[in-house]
Amino acid sequence: MPLDLSRIRHLVLDMDGTIYSGATLFDCTLPFLKLLKRQGIGHTFITNNSSRGIEDYVDKLQRLGIPATRDEIYTSTDAVVEYLRAHLPGVRRLWLLGTPSMARHLESCGYVIHDDDPEAVVVGFDTGLTYDRLCRTAWWISRGVPFIASHPDRICPTDEPTVLVDCGAISDCLTTATDVSPIVLGKPDPRMLDGVCHRYDLSPEQLGVVGDRLYTDIVMAQRAGALSVLVLTGEATAEEAASMDPRPDLVVQHLGEFGQLLSQTSSEKRKPE
Repeated sequence: MPLDLSRIRHLVLDMDGTIYSGATLFDCTLPFLKLLKRQGIGHTFITNNSSRGIEDYVDKLQRLGIPATRDEIYTSTDAVVEYLRAHLPGVRRLWLLGTPSMARHLESCGYVIHDDDPEAVVVGFDTGLTYDRLCRTAWWISRGVPFIASHPDRICPTDEPTVLVDCGAISDCLTTATDVSPIVLGKPDPRMLDGVCHRYDLSPEQLGVVGDRLYTDIVMAQRAGALSVLVLTGEATAEEAASMDPRPDLVVQHLGEFGQLLSQTSSEKRKPE
């Protein structure tokens, strides 16, 4: 059965590997975003990387020529906030294992980063990790303070001669030390899309998720009941997509090809009966 793209009201767009690669914007990105605007389809840029705050991503996208606003970006830190508000509404004091940017993001949402007597432990991609704070985090977790991880990624991709130990690996260390597993947010958890749905009063069926990773972007879309679109400009290959079960709803070479399909759908809707 052909896909009904006419139901899509909003697209959730992965960033690195989907709209750009490193510091290079794909040629098809700006025309694609202009097409969405003409068709009245909204968009949100999404990322698991909690080491950067919203303003960091706004700055990067604007440097690349994308006139992004704060409301158009959703990170795994936003998913932490959504979770806290829904499941721990009385919590305000947080012990954070994360960057200053992540701390500012949480503080802007009304939380207090507290070294004594925290009500929840939040672990992110802490690029300034120290052994003392790692041990202190394990102590709070061992005391029964709720343990939340912003995302499951064990490493952050890089072209440098190093391995960037990410939130998932840090959380695994803490779990080994305490025997306590965290609530893990971020892609592929479908709760990552809750904030987008709430922000725009949409259902998952009205969303399309576009990304280059099968095990995060595509799995999240499938779990949430959203349209899953794999672009082949990043990590996953067409062969890997073909062997996935279930497969992505769409596999396209790049955003430009997906834009052509959206345009075709729009033209068909305008045809007389």
